[in-house]
Amino acid sequence: MGRIAAWVRHHLTHLLGGAERTRVVVTLACVLGLSGADAATVGASASALRADLHISNTDIGLLVSVSSLVAAFATLPFGVLADRARRTATLGLTILLWGGAMLWSATASNFGDLLLSRLFLGAVTAAAGPIVASLVGDYFEGSERGRIYGFILTGELLGAGFGFAVTGDIAALSWQAAFVILALPAFVLAWLVFKLPEPRRGGLGYLVDERGVAPPPDPHAEAPHETDAQRLARDRGVEPAFVHEPVTERTSLIDAARHVLRVRTNILLIASSALGYYFLAGIQTFGATFAKQQYGIDQALANVVLLVIGIGAVGGTLVGGATGDGLLRRGYLNGRVLTAAVAAAATTALFVPGIFSRSALGAIPYLIAATFALSAQNPAIDAARLDIMPPLLWGRAESVRTVLRAITQALAPLLFGAVSDHVFGGGRSALQWTFFVMLFPLAGSAFLLFRALRTYPGDVAAAALERTEERAT
Repeated sequence: MGRIAAWVRHHLTHLLGGAERTRVVVTLACVLGLSGADAATVGASASALRADLHISNTDIGLLVSVSSLVAAFATLPFGVLADRARRTATLGLTILLWGGAMLWSATASNFGDLLLSRLFLGAVTAAAGPIVASLVGDYFEGSERGRIYGFILTGELLGAGFGFAVTGDIAALSWQAAFVILALPAFVLAWLVFKLPEPRRGGLGYLVDERGVAPPPDPHAEAPHETDAQRLARDRGVEPAFVHEPVTERTSLIDAARHVLRVRTNILLIASSALGYYFLAGIQTFGATFAKQQYGIDQALANVVLLVIGIGAVGGTLVGGATGDGLLRRGYLNGRVLTAAVAAAATTALFVPGIFSRSALGAIPYLIAATFALSAQNPAIDAARLDIMPPLLWGRAESVRTVLRAITQALAPLLFGAVSDHVFGGGRSALQWTFFVMLFPLAGSAFLLFRALRTYPGDVAAAALERTEERAT
């Protein structure tokens, strides 16, 4: 095992460009992984929670939904902090609070106490989205952000897999122990985040040394340079969709939100991402229960099935980010958006046979392919959003996106549970038809991304013009 770990560390370090870059990517991936593990653990613990606390599927959905809704609105002040305060220190402090909130969840003796602890947990986990987005933009150059996002988002998927396969099995014995298992790594992760270097703002690419050595911030460095997409739009003479208003670190949250929502492509990407995460939230919450009922397998085997399917999600995340970057390097300006649009269309079609199959072995190939396509969208979309936003607004832009996305994502577990209980009457077929109905938002996600192919070049050109004016100033 030691030799295997050394081999993985060596090749990962080479793949990511050095030890310092690897440390940053792995740490940020673990931040999202911790959040994903917690959300998945609630779903994997659904049977134990229902039996011990005497609650229904609707109550399980409510536990996840309230946490996400609180996180949606708490992300706004964290977005401001991401653009103004020291990001590594802010994120480290909130992760310490994560650990405390998870321990609090483990001590809950009734549904009301557990719900209250989830409210607090949602508030402190809100820091992850805007701070991670801002750090990625400043740590890494624009040409590789899709690939880097692929590795970081893989951490979220691996965390969800850990929640399903490991803490889910532990929850079968004790759901309190499952939450304790998640709390302990949070304190170690907080220390690792505190140790990260704070990059200089402006999208200069702080970790660019091929040996992985992070150069110290240069106060006399040039203004932020263009990303590959912005340079390509300028060289091809793409007409800017509009002229950006001047923005600074002190731009108010209301003005920042108005600026963010003025970019048409950003609205389309936010809506599309929200619909994709909506369906993913339903899978995380009710996937294990669906697998047991639909395929006639027990809890442990259902968790294994979901873990195998998760391999497709990991592959899609890594391939999607690299594909979008590769198309962009070959001169296709819409490469990242096209990657996400094709993947979204494939997702809807591939989930149908997997949902209606009664055999786990027959469903697995379709479900692996579907989760591959579903996950391939996210790194491409996340990298594309950084190309259409001024660097000084990355944190607040992410917080606005997170609010709108999290509202739909928070409603997903509640709606999945309510539809299965009250529309389809419960039982084996209820979740089957619920998952089928919820495929329609995925089709809407693909439609929005294909619409974004028309607006993206002009919005990238507008961001390129803003940077040109910033350098002139």
